[in-house]
Amino acid sequence: MKTDKTQSIEPMGHEPHGKRELRAEATRARAQLASTLDAIELKLNVPKQLRIAKRRFHVALLRLGDDNPAALAGIAIGAAVSVGTVVWLGARAVLPNRS
Repeated sequence: MKTDKTQSIEPMGHEPHGKRELRAEATRARAQLASTLDAIELKLNVPKQLRIAKRRFHVALLRLGDDNPAALAGIAIGAAVSVGTVVWLGARAVLPNRS
């Protein structure tokens, strides 16, 4: 009884016929691996992801300012009021009560 533990890595119906086909397949595999590694590096590069997010946010604000300046002004006023409230509450909590 013969046992063959080797497995073919070629898809069904496709067998390379020579060195040229093997080299072409190796070149395609290397290109696919390089592409995958580039995509992983892009996703794991936090500073680059932050730059991309910052650029998208900036472009979104510019578009909002062009499309609806009143909404952008409302957002700016709301942000200023929120920051002012947080600072006021923080100062009030830290400073002694002067009653």
